[in-house]
Amino acid sequence: MLTYRAALLWVCTLATWLTAVGAPLDEPLKPLPPVPQLDPLRVELGHRLFNEPRLSVNANLSCASCHHLQSGGADDKPFSIGANGQPVTVNTPSVFNVSLNFRQFWDGRADTLNAQVHESMQSPSEMGSNWEHVVQTLTADPTWKTGFANAYPDGVTMDNVQNALATYERTLLSSNSRFDQYLKGNTDILTLDEKYGYQRFKDYGCIACHQGVNIGGNMFQKFGVMDDYFKARGNPVDTDLGRYLVTKDEDDRNVFRVPSLRNVAVIAPYFHDASAKTLEDAVDVMFKFQLGRMPSADDKVLIIKFLKTLTGEWEGKPL
Repeated sequence: MLTYRAALLWVCTLATWLTAVGAPLDEPLKPLPPVPQLDPLRVELGHRLFNEPRLSVNANLSCASCHHLQSGGADDKPFSIGANGQPVTVNTPSVFNVSLNFRQFWDGRADTLNAQVHESMQSPSEMGSNWEHVVQTLTADPTWKTGFANAYPDGVTMDNVQNALATYERTLLSSNSRFDQYLKGNTDILTLDEKYGYQRFKDYGCIACHQGVNIGGNMFQKFGVMDDYFKARGNPVDTDLGRYLVTKDEDDRNVFRVPSLRNVAVIAPYFHDASAKTLEDAVDVMFKFQLGRMPSADDKVLIIKFLKTLTGEWEGKPL
C-alpha cells in the first residue's frame, strides 16, 4: 500500500504530466490503437508475401505493386494495372488501417481480411492467380517452405498464406497523425484553423458517416443521398451499382462502404470511380451529393486544413 507521502508524490507527478501533455480529449473520434503484438514469424512471412510478385498469374504483380506503403498505401493511378496488363474497374483503396474496416472492398463483399486476400488473389483483374498455383510456387522454393514450416505446423497451405498476409495487414496502422496527437491531449499540435476545421467537419454533419476510430470504414452509405450523383456524372458502368452487385437488393443500388478519411490528403484520386482528382473536388462532391448544401469558401478551406491533419506515419516518417 502506498504511504501518504508516496501517494501525494504520485498525484503531483500525474498532475504535472497532465498539465504538460493534456488529458485525452472526450471526442466522438478516437486515435488509432497501438499496433497489435502478433506472431513475429507470421508478420514477417506476410511482409514477404506482400512483396512477392510470383503470387500473381504471370509473376509480374505483388500486393505492393498497387499498395505503396511509402505514399499512403495506394497508388496515384485512377485505376491500378492488374496482372493482365489492364486497368482494374475501381480505384484502389489504401491498405493502411484496413483491419479497422468492418468490411473490405468498396462493395463490402469480403467480411474478413482473409476473405479479402482470397478475392484479390483470384480476381482476373487483380492478381489473376489461383491457390493451386500459389501453394505450388511457394512449396517449390526452399526458403518459403522453411519459413512456413517455422510459422505454421502444417506449412504452406491456402489458409496459411491468407493468414500470414492478413496478419501483416493488421500491423499496417498509420499511427501518430497530428490529429491523433491532438485527441491524446496535445492540443497545441493543431493550429487554430485546423481546430476550426474539425469543428466545421462536425457541424456540417460529415462525422455522421466518417466516424469511429478509422474515421469511416464502419458503415455503408448510398453515393448520392441528396442528389443523383451518377446522373450528373454520366456514363454509368456496372461498378457504380456498388453493393447491389453483391446482394441484388434494390436498396443497395449505388451503395458503397464509406471510405476511411485517414491519410486522405495523400491518396488522390478519390471515390470508387476516381472522379475527384483533388481533395477540394472531393469535398465539393460530398457536400453537394451527400449533404445537399455547399459550405462557405472559408469553411471549405478550414475543413481541408483539418483533413490534412489525418495523415499518419509509417516507419517513423509522415506518409
